[in-house]
Amino acid sequence: MSLLKLFLFCLFLIFGTLCSAHNHGSIGVNYGRIADNLPQPSRVVELLKSNGITRVKIFDTESSVLSALANSNISVTVCMPNGLLSSAANDQSFTDSWLNSNIVPFYPQTMIEAIAVGNEVFVDPQSTPYLVPAMKNMYASLQKLNFSADIKVSSPVALSALQNSYPPSSGSFKSELIEPAIKPMLTFLQQTGSYLMANSYPFFAYEANTDTISLDYALLRPNEGVKDPANGNVYMSLFEAQLDAVFAALDALNFSDIKVVVSETGWPSEGGDTEFGAGIDNAAAYNGNLVRRVLTGGGTPLRPNDKLNVFLFALFNENQKGGPVSERNYGLFYPDTKKVYDIPLSLDALNGTMSNPTNRSKAKVPVASPPVNQGPSTKGQTWCVANVQAGKEKLQSALDYACGEGGADCRPIQSGERCFHPDTLEAHASYAFNSYYQKMSRASWTCHFGGAANVVTQLPSNFNCENPTMRGRKMLHLM
Repeated sequence: MSLLKLFLFCLFLIFGTLCSAHNHGSIGVNYGRIADNLPQPSRVVELLKSNGITRVKIFDTESSVLSALANSNISVTVCMPNGLLSSAANDQSFTDSWLNSNIVPFYPQTMIEAIAVGNEVFVDPQSTPYLVPAMKNMYASLQKLNFSADIKVSSPVALSALQNSYPPSSGSFKSELIEPAIKPMLTFLQQTGSYLMANSYPFFAYEANTDTISLDYALLRPNEGVKDPANGNVYMSLFEAQLDAVFAALDALNFSDIKVVVSETGWPSEGGDTEFGAGIDNAAAYNGNLVRRVLTGGGTPLRPNDKLNVFLFALFNENQKGGPVSERNYGLFYPDTKKVYDIPLSLDALNGTMSNPTNRSKAKVPVASPPVNQGPSTKGQTWCVANVQAGKEKLQSALDYACGEGGADCRPIQSGERCFHPDTLEAHASYAFNSYYQKMSRASWTCHFGGAANVVTQLPSNFNCENPTMRGRKMLHLM
């Protein structure tokens, strides 16, 4: 290859990498404070910044926290507690006053991006009637202040609001909630340009169904996947299946244009004797693999072009929370700010772990409850191939990433080399994707490329530039 061709090729790879980077989602973290041993808010802000965390969600409007977050370039979601919903619903002057006391003194120095009106309100039938009126009054009060264009109003919904979640395509909201609460809330979100907040915990589904849900599937580790019999979509994680159940429920009510932010998800690092699956290795696997899945780009099978925006739960272990042991052990950090386990929390950190394999955490994969255990292949032979339905532009961008920043060995598919033929985008992309996938020990999140790739369990026929049997044996040794 001439120097000019080499130079142009490098420019092409760089451009492709930059284009693919725009497709990644965002990772935030829930900063709960039900504890008596947490660091001062100013130290917490430094912790967030040092770990590249640019979005945080708190469960109130604590003034010391909002003050510490001022001028930090960290976007903040605040919350109005459930106990104030009736007052907020009955009188707009209450939301006027609430904003003047809790938002106006801090905004815009503190980058408040959203107000969560209540949290999992549909769990409490007594509070449900107040939710949408409270949201409407909050929005009207924001309009008075000229804040409504920049501060969104939403409310986190638990997956218990779903009537059905498996298979994902059958997702639907509980019938008793649809007319009095769900439809009015979704109409409000649609009219105000806001998004739905959804709390998703694959841990709960796995804990209650260990006989039917594979742990690998719940932890985003390599697995055979679960096929939705209605539409043929294959899910490689419980997390994506749960999220698509929410999307299907929105579609069923003709609210397909509403975006979804995962306002809570996580996995406990410790649990009681009957809290199956809780543990530090599993927590590191779930959160680590989820971060990688979100930041490497792409959406779910039902919303492949929607970026994933996720808030992990939680920043710290909280020693004063009630309930089972797990409730006090969702933290990414101990109160002394030491990591409970080491996972990347930002794109920069992720790129560092991907370029240095010795630093990668051994993490695992999540969906909605499948009817049978879907464990990993007994033979362990899987390959990563191009998804032709993704389109040429997405395939080319993903190919550029794999051969460039991804570090796949693409020399064999250069002109004149042994794997150049067949000279098609699909064949070259499949070779590059598989090179990257095998290099990354076949972790499920490494065969996605924003929806441009799929895992297969049979050696593709176009992998014919090497002896297929020998190639399969080589791949086995890469585990």
